[in-house]
Amino acid sequence: MQKAVEIQRNGMILRGMMHTPDEFTEKIPMALVFHGFTGNKMEPHFIFVKLSRMLEKAGIASLRFDFLGSGESDGEFKDMTLSGELKDAEAILQYAKSLDFVDQNKIFAVGLSMGGAVASMLAGLYPLDIAALCLWAPAGNIGELVQNTVREMEAAGVDVGGMKYYDFSGNLVGKAFVEDVISLDVFKTASSYDKQVLIFHGDKDDSVPLETSYRYMDIYGDKARLNVIKDADHTFNKYEWEQEVIKGTVEFLKSQINGV
Repeated sequence: MQKAVEIQRNGMILRGMMHTPDEFTEKIPMALVFHGFTGNKMEPHFIFVKLSRMLEKAGIASLRFDFLGSGESDGEFKDMTLSGELKDAEAILQYAKSLDFVDQNKIFAVGLSMGGAVASMLAGLYPLDIAALCLWAPAGNIGELVQNTVREMEAAGVDVGGMKYYDFSGNLVGKAFVEDVISLDVFKTASSYDKQVLIFHGDKDDSVPLETSYRYMDIYGDKARLNVIKDADHTFNKYEWEQEVIKGTVEFLKSQINGV
């Protein structure tokens, strides 16, 4: 079963979708699902919808929201920052904890790309609340990626310092986002997490290099496992790739419920 849900934060509304199993008699696990940069609560080829429905069949509820400024949530994309998305994620976590049917000891976080960076930081800040973490092509290096883009623009003669907003494929990105993301150390914040982590990354990802996930492996150590998907791109845009990621995620979270 799925239904639309809303959360208020900072005077604005986060809009999302909650999935729950059709029938349950005990408290159930909950997965929080975070989208990437310029993404939304469905993501390419509806991969988040497919994930939520498969989790539902496995007895796991899920919440997938549009961050403020993205999708159907309030706000403008040009005002979005990574710190702001982390605050959104904190509000989503608190909402999940307020639901009386949720097993407080089985709340999981799943994130794609920059949503993976958000999920990893959320887990690092709230290790007692996040029972397991699953990252898909996580952009822990987002600050470096943005810095490289700025350098390329400057090399092309663009007056970056004089710009308030940057045009990114039709989306205006605020200067505040650039300054914020460069100031953050995603890996340092994420490193406090001490539970099990599963990472998926395609070896042909040209948006977030595969080496980024190896950096996550360095900070998580033997608590983490990395599944490298041969030939896969950044958002797993092939049926066999998406199914490997979705099924692998569901099986991983099921194993954390059962203590395997």
